[in-house]
Amino acid sequence: MKHFTPILAFPLLFISSCTPEKNIDSEETGASKKETLAERKYAESKAIYGSFCASCHDSGLAGAPKPGDSAEWDKRMAPGLDAIVKKSIDGYDGKKGTMPPKGGNENLTEKEVREAVSYMSGLLKPE
Repeated sequence: MKHFTPILAFPLLFISSCTPEKNIDSEETGASKKETLAERKYAESKAIYGSFCASCHDSGLAGAPKPGDSAEWDKRMAPGLDAIVKKSIDGYDGKKGTMPPKGGNENLTEKEVREAVSYMSGLLKPE
């Protein structure tokens, strides 16, 4: 009988290891990663803005809409993000002011321009 007990214990151990368990740590880690990615994207977009756009947009130079001016950004964003990004890349000269192509920095990528516009317009929010 002594040898019989371990033999019975093994199948029970195997069966118990097959029962599904909710992995709370995994769900929390997933939420943390998502939060971290959102925070990182916001920080990167803010840094792009600070490095390349703030000199005009902070003061409203040449009609540049200031970050946080939701009334002005809502008007400009009415045609959609893609349209305002295209204008920001190509440049714009209109009734309200002037936007040089890529803010005068030809080395900015489309992605960087999109992130800066997303930050200024309020599409991106700090978490």
